[in-house]
Amino acid sequence: MELSFKHQLGLACVVLLLPALCSSQDSFTDSRATYYGSPDCYGNPRGACGFGEYGRTVNDGSVAGVSRLWRNGSGCGACYQARCKIPQYCDENGAYVVVTDYGEGDRTDFIMSPRAYSRLGRNADASAELFKYGVVDIEYRRVPCSYTGYNVVFKVHEHSRNPDYFAVVVLYVDGTYDVTAVELFQQDCQEWKPMRRAFGAMFDYSNPPNGEIYLRFQVSGSAGLYWVQSKNAISGDWKAGATYDTNVQLN
Repeated sequence: MELSFKHQLGLACVVLLLPALCSSQDSFTDSRATYYGSPDCYGNPRGACGFGEYGRTVNDGSVAGVSRLWRNGSGCGACYQARCKIPQYCDENGAYVVVTDYGEGDRTDFIMSPRAYSRLGRNADASAELFKYGVVDIEYRRVPCSYTGYNVVFKVHEHSRNPDYFAVVVLYVDGTYDVTAVELFQQDCQEWKPMRRAFGAMFDYSNPPNGEIYLRFQVSGSAGLYWVQSKNAISGDWKAGATYDTNVQLN
């Protein structure tokens, strides 16, 4: 089943993750955060995760690039709560961000979009003061992502070319799971073939099989490593940029 990616993104901007993210029981880790420039305060559509427009607008643009938490791209899509440590300016709940990019700063674990960074402040005036600091001390913890009403989705990456080159990214992954691998089913030999992690969250395969494509992805979480198979196939006439519903929810 093919979905309209633009339609999904529109809904994602309305149904914010901010009130839906549940607190994790994990303790906070001390770090630092800064922000990057953006003409509209949203994220970067050219982020290293390969999410494209999704990486710019998911979570209403409250996104971040990370360094230590990148984990060779498996950290893409993870959700974090970050709160700064200047009492007169900082909101006690802080900002909830989705990882969409890789970035290194001045001993910072998070380089946030302006929208995310502004949410560290308790009000507009406080946020303006935090922007003057440029870099602030924070504490952060991993929290579950929640995309109420959404199944996990495969997006065919824009670099794909039917029939020679096939690449996907996995979107709307709930919970605290990392996507560690993706495999494609080779029907003529009845076995699963590993796709290559090209960069970030993008997995690719040269000369994919003709006809419908069946995929499964491996996740890492509190229950360890396990495989999740899409309940829907990707049609043989797939196109770059199209999205396909797996009919799978992880939570």
